[in-house]
Amino acid sequence: MPTSGDALDRPDDQIVSLLSHWLARHIGDGELRSGIVRVGTADLENEQAEAVNEFLTEFHVSSGTSRGELEKLVRETLEAVALGG
Repeated sequence: MPTSGDALDRPDDQIVSLLSHWLARHIGDGELRSGIVRVGTADLENEQAEAVNEFLTEFHVSSGTSRGELEKLVRETLEAVALGG
């Protein structure tokens, strides 16, 4: 039986968790960005890695963008990563 620590061993689960925490306002932009960079995309499926890389690029250049627009971007990425694996 998996323990709660095992649930976040997979990189896709870690990224989903980070995105979810950002949506819930438990972490900020910098924490989200650095957390995703720390997890990396090497162990993700191709489609997941592509979605995460696109997200990082768009999120980086989105300074001044409304929270609503950023939330849309985060939700799209979350869906791609969660359903991609």
